[in-house]
Amino acid sequence: MADQANQLRQEVKRRLHSDSSNRNTKVIAVTSGKGGVGKSNVSLNFALSLVALNKKVVIFDLDVGMANLDVLMGVTPKETIMTMLEKQLSLEAVVETGINGLQYLSGGHGIGKILTLDGQQLNHFFNEVGSLQGKVDYIILDTGAGLTYEGMRFLQAADDVFLVINPEPPSITDGYSVLKALNEKNKQASVKLIVNRSLTKEEAERTSLNFQKASVQFLNKSIDFLGAIPDDPFVRKAVIAQSPYLLEYPNSKAARAIDELVRSYLNLPSVYKLGVKGFLTKILFHK
Repeated sequence: MADQANQLRQEVKRRLHSDSSNRNTKVIAVTSGKGGVGKSNVSLNFALSLVALNKKVVIFDLDVGMANLDVLMGVTPKETIMTMLEKQLSLEAVVETGINGLQYLSGGHGIGKILTLDGQQLNHFFNEVGSLQGKVDYIILDTGAGLTYEGMRFLQAADDVFLVINPEPPSITDGYSVLKALNEKNKQASVKLIVNRSLTKEEAERTSLNFQKASVQFLNKSIDFLGAIPDDPFVRKAVIAQSPYLLEYPNSKAARAIDELVRSYLNLPSVYKLGVKGFLTKILFHK
């Protein structure tokens, strides 16, 4: 296993060098400190808003314990990342093309084992997921909430991390714990804060300002406030209908806010790192 992994690592370095002109796919990891803050809804609707702007997007459901993107979209995935590895399928065979052309892939049961693959599976995973480089604009990872080992590896490797919190103290505290743990692993991590379900604009601004101050004071780390999504009864209605609120209720406050978030994000300076294969190298080989 060690010899196989070392051989793959050397091959990765060669491919990264040869692919240096094609590093235009950005990886965004979405996380939260605790479950129930609306992280997956943010991931899904953010992705759909990007698609509406003619961006090519693939969203991966990597929430080990509470994968629910399929429920929010009202779909049942036929294959997953894990069955891709078990059956040696191509990525093209397992990616679902769903609502408005959004491409979707479920992690599947046992996705937590992805960091302990044998050499053959490791090579297959790298080749298939790496094939997305240059073919899509954004890969969005809906990671698990909290401080899981697998989730932290994905956050460390992503180009940008979206940290979703609510104004409630438990969400803020748990979100700060995730930021602290990530900062200990990667002080250069690019983190964007999103306040979800705020009752007023003032509440969202106050929550973000306090969080940013704590980050600077205790972690010596500046993070960007990407924006806020208001508490909106139409979000719950859309969840019950198993349809994204951006599509089900496009004029709702939440839908307008997610569109504004996307516009704000696209207006930020865009710094690509090593593309998809660089991301894969980090999650598979960097501790």
